[in-house]
Formats: sequence, C-alpha cells, structure tokens
Amino acid sequence: MTRTRKVVVWSCASFVVLIAAVVLFLVFFDWNRIKPPLNAKASEELHRPFAINGNLAVKWQREPDEGGWRAWVPWPHVIAEDLTLGNPDWSKKPQMVTLKKVELRISPLALLAQRVVIPRIDLTEPSAELQRLADGRANWTFTFDPKDPDAEPSNWVVDIGAIGFDKGHVTLDDQTLKTQLDVIIDLLGKPIPFGEIVGDADAKKALEKGSAPQDYVFALKVKGQYHGQKLDGAGKIGGLLALQDANKPFPLQAQVKIADTSIALAGTLTDPLNLGALDLRLKLAGTSLSNLYPLTGVTLPDSPAYATDGHLIAKLHDASGASFRYDNFNGKIGNSDIHGDLAYVASQPRPKLSGTLVSNQLLMTDLAPLIGADSNAKQKARGGDSKQPATKVLPVEEFRTERWRDMDADVEFTGKRIVHSADLPFTDLYTHLVLNDGELSLEPLRFGVAGGKLDAQIRLNGRTTPMEGRARLTARNFKLKQLFPSFEPMKTSFGELNGDADISGRGNSVAALLGTSNGDLKMLINDGAISRGLMEIAGLNVGNYVVGRLFGDKEVKINCAAADFGVKSGLATTRLFVFDTENAIIYVDGTANMATEQLDLTITPESKGFRLFSLRSPLYVNGPFIKPNAGVKAIPLALRGAGMVALGVIAGPAAGLLALVAPSGDAPNQCAPLLQQMKEGKAPKTVKG
Repeated sequence: MTRTRKVVVWSCASFVVLIAAVVLFLVFFDWNRIKPPLNAKASEELHRPFAINGNLAVKWQREPDEGGWRAWVPWPHVIAEDLTLGNPDWSKKPQMVTLKKVELRISPLALLAQRVVIPRIDLTEPSAELQRLADGRANWTFTFDPKDPDAEPSNWVVDIGAIGFDKGHVTLDDQTLKTQLDVIIDLLGKPIPFGEIVGDADAKKALEKGSAPQDYVFALKVKGQYHGQKLDGAGKIGGLLALQDANKPFPLQAQVKIADTSIALAGTLTDPLNLGALDLRLKLAGTSLSNLYPLTGVTLPDSPAYATDGHLIAKLHDASGASFRYDNFNGKIGNSDIHGDLAYVASQPRPKLSGTLVSNQLLMTDLAPLIGADSNAKQKARGGDSKQPATKVLPVEEFRTERWRDMDADVEFTGKRIVHSADLPFTDLYTHLVLNDGELSLEPLRFGVAGGKLDAQIRLNGRTTPMEGRARLTARNFKLKQLFPSFEPMKTSFGELNGDADISGRGNSVAALLGTSNGDLKMLINDGAISRGLMEIAGLNVGNYVVGRLFGDKEVKINCAAADFGVKSGLATTRLFVFDTENAIIYVDGTANMATEQLDLTITPESKGFRLFSLRSPLYVNGPFIKPNAGVKAIPLALRGAGMVALGVIAGPAAGLLALVAPSGDAPNQCAPLLQQMKEGKAPKTVKG
C-alpha cells in the first residue's frame, strides 16, 4: 500500500470513527446534564424562573415525511417532562405555566441555513394561570434585553408548524376587563366529524376554501365573569393548531351565556399565528341590542328582545384594523323580522360599523325603545334603569351618549311594511343613520303615512353636555280618509293634512329635548269632518267633550283647520289655531308647556249664518298632558269678540300657512280663501248668536 493510499484510508477511517463517536455521543449522552445551564439561560432571557424538572431526552429517528436521501437523515426528537414557567415578581402566584410533558422534533438540515424548523410541538396536560393587573401589567408579556442594543438582529429564524395539545386547564384574571375565567379542556369520548356539528353544507363550503377541517377532539367548559357579567359556556375544539399553514382550519364550536345574552357559534379559526381569521355561523340572542355594548364595544340602540342567525367572517390582522362581517343574517327584534349585512372595522381614530338592514314586516311598537317610549315593564325586561313617571307622557329615559364617541357608523335601514293599529297609519320606513365622533344624524328619516310622506332630518350632538338636538319635519299629502279609515264620513273625503316643524333643544332624553326646545310648528287640514265618534276613535276624551259641547252628537264638516305654534324654551304658544266648520269658526288660543307637560287652551266659537250656538261661553282645556281637564269658562263669548283679528296679529301666521296649501286636482283646497282673508287682516264672515 502506497503512502498516499494509507493517508487516504486513515483519513476516511478517522472521519468515520469521528462520525460514529458523535453519533454514539448523541445517542447515549445524558441530556439531563445540560438542564442546569439550560434552565439558567432560559430564566435569564425570560426574566422569570424556567425549569425542566423531569427527564430530558433526545431520540434520533428518521422523518417519514422526508423524501429521497433526506429520509435517511435522523431527526432529533426532544422529550422534556415536568416543565414550569414562573410568574414575574409582581405576581403573588409562583407559576404561570406548568406542563407534564413537551415533545418536539427538529430538522437538522435546516440548521445549516440558520433555521430552527419544528414541524410540531405536542403539549401534555398544559395548565396556565394568566393575569393582568389594573395598571396593564400582564404575566403573558415578556421583556427581552439585548446584550448589545446596537448589535445586528439575529439571522436565526424559528419556524413552528403546529401545536398539538392534551387536556388542560387555563384561568384568566384580567382586572382591566373585569374578567375572571376558568377553562377546562378535556378529551371527548370520541372525535366528532366537522360536518356533524356545522352541517354538510357548511362543511362542503369549508372544504372548497382549502384543507378539510379536522375533527372535534376536545370538550371545553368555561365559567366565570366577563366584563363583570356572569359567564357560563361549553364547546368543542380540534386537537391540532396549525401555525404555519394559514389554510388549515381549526374547528370551533361553543354555546355561551353572558348575563342575558346567548351566543352560539360553530366554524373554524385559520392563520392563528397572525391573530387568525374566523369563519363562523353565529347566533345571538338577548333582551336588548344595547346590552351587547359591554361585551363587544359596539354601540347599538335599545331594543326589545332579539335573536339573529348569520355568518361571521373575521380577519383579525388586516392592515386597516381587525375586520368583522356579519353576512346574510336573519332574525327578529321584538315581533319584527330583521335581515341584512353588517361590517365592523377596528380602524383609527375610531372603529366603524356599516351595513344595510331590512325588515319586511316592522311593528311600530318595536321602535318604541329607541326613544324610551316603551312601558316601564318592557324597559325593565331589556335592562333599562329609567322609570317613566306615571304623570308624564314624554319619554324620560336618557340616550347613552357616552357610548356614541366609541365608534362611528353608517347604516341604512328599510322597513318595507309597517304593521300598525288603526290610529297609526304608517306604511313604510327608510332612514340613513350616520354616527361620527359622537354626532348622530338620521338624514333622511322617511315614513310613508296615509298615502303621503313624513320626511325628517334629525341631528343629535352627543359631544355636548347636555346633548344638543334638532329636528326638521315635513308632512305632505296625508290623506284624511286613510288617517281615519274607520270613520265613515271621511271615506269620501279628498282632504289632506300637511305640516312643517323645525325645533331644537338641549337634553339627553326626548322629554328634556322638547322641554327646552325652540322653533315652529305648523299644520293645515282641509276638507275633513269631526264628531264625538271620531274623538273616541282617536282616544281623545277631552276632544270628545269639546266636540260634544260645540256640535252635540252630530258630524260636522271641516272646511279647514290651521295651526301655527311658536315654541320658546319648551313653551308652545298659539300664533294661529283655527277650525273653519260648516257652522262656525272655532278659535283656539293658549299654550302647551312641554317642560311641565301642562296645557292651557281656550276654545272660542263664532257662529255662521243665523244658526245660534247653544254654547254662550268659551271652553277651556288645561292640566297635564296625560289627563287634561275641560270645561266652560265663566266669561261670555261677547267679551272675546274678534279683537285678535282686528289687531291683525294673525296676518303673519296666516301668510306662512298659505305655503302649506297643496294643489289638488280632485277638489279646491278650502283653506286657501280662509287664510287669504286672514292674511289681509279680514275676519271670516260670521254672525254671532
């Protein structure tokens, strides 16, 4: 053998021996010897105690998923038992996490490219106690202090593919959220297929989007408090959380009860490493939509009991902020159906809710909670804390303006058909709601009413204390025969009601806004009829008395009714309030105080022709809105005279009301000549009896 050949043989033999020695070392090395320095190094980096208290072993096995020559390269399989991770110094509890065992395998070839590739970590019986103090300190937040702040960042990359876990226990005590939860994770008796929980249709859709969702493997039980409200729930989850495969769905299913709100969900979580994306069927039910605010931070109005069922898609790592879409949901609010699509984006400077809602059959009574106009019993049922006084008509429940600046909104709502009683002839509704930095607008707020339209523009400024509000209303072409469909004499009437209102006020309730309001109210009715029976239909007992005193039991034709009120500091004062009937001109003078809810009106008739009124004195209506009084004044009619007309004080209001005279092709509007005479300072022709 030549010298060169001997050198080569000895070199190769030495290399083989070295490799064999390294392999034997790795195979037979007692890895427990490195635990003390490993524990110390990890504790130093994490700034809290870390320890592998049990056995630490490394087994070398071929990776079955590798192909070609790579399949012959053994991978180290690391097994560590009885691990503990302590809490920071401020915590009173010694341990944050305990694990019975951790198993993982590492790709040796990836280490050559400065990558630590761990396809899967399996955790056995994990237990975690999570804490966050009121000052924001949380035990799941770690601080890492680089030795050299100016040093280049490490080129090493850690790549974890998936996390598998066993039964476990997690507690959360979050003082910032006033939340304490206790979660127990345990194995199901046997795995449950995804489609068996969500249904075949949803399972097929999930499969079409990518990988098939895994089976449900574990059961969840959770109890405690969330935002200070009692929570109790149960659910099911899968057993393998894919971190690197963003398309690998992780199954979720839960039913949770938080205070009076019930939540049911079933679907998947994907891409958890980037805070994930949710694709769930979500059902919500509760006593009032506003009760979702402490749970979600979404500002919603007070409502009757509700239930919805829809599809929630969440992308929690969007650049513009986490986004949530509640698509194609259906449900009920009170006795009204509700359908639509909503989107919520956690954007800056404020989150925003947008969408479109439709109700095919809307009950007017289900809108009452929006302004606190439902009964005390119903307010209590939905969690309201206001009590409507028995002596008050105007709603006193306050708007929750402190919530309005928490988010913005842009939502359209359509009520295609309104179900109403005979005295509320609304037919449909459309509104566009915009909430911007505490300012709420409903522009337009449009109702179909008795063949006509009620258009309103509502603006409420919740940034001021108390709230500032303004309402502009325009009523056009309300058909009298539709306003009073059960009143026989009106069925052949071509008459209409038209009106305008422009009022503003300050206050956090409807009662407070109207009690401080300033503005104008105008209304015009032509070609109608009136009787005690009509007043009974309308439920106006005082009106029944007044009409009975004026006209007896007979029906009387109204040529024109005109009203113009000026409002100042909640006191509505008549500028002009007159009824032109076939027998008399009826003047109404006085005030309606919306701050105190008191009426003080005088009703004075002036007879037409040679018919003599049996009534010789004016009538009065006074007292509280809820139960006013009526009677006959002690002074004779002759003392009133036509002084108001003589002074010309009604000329201006009459001119303003002429603008409400709507042209009609069916019959001449009988308000026009009456108002024209008053505009010219002339009293309608009457003969006093």
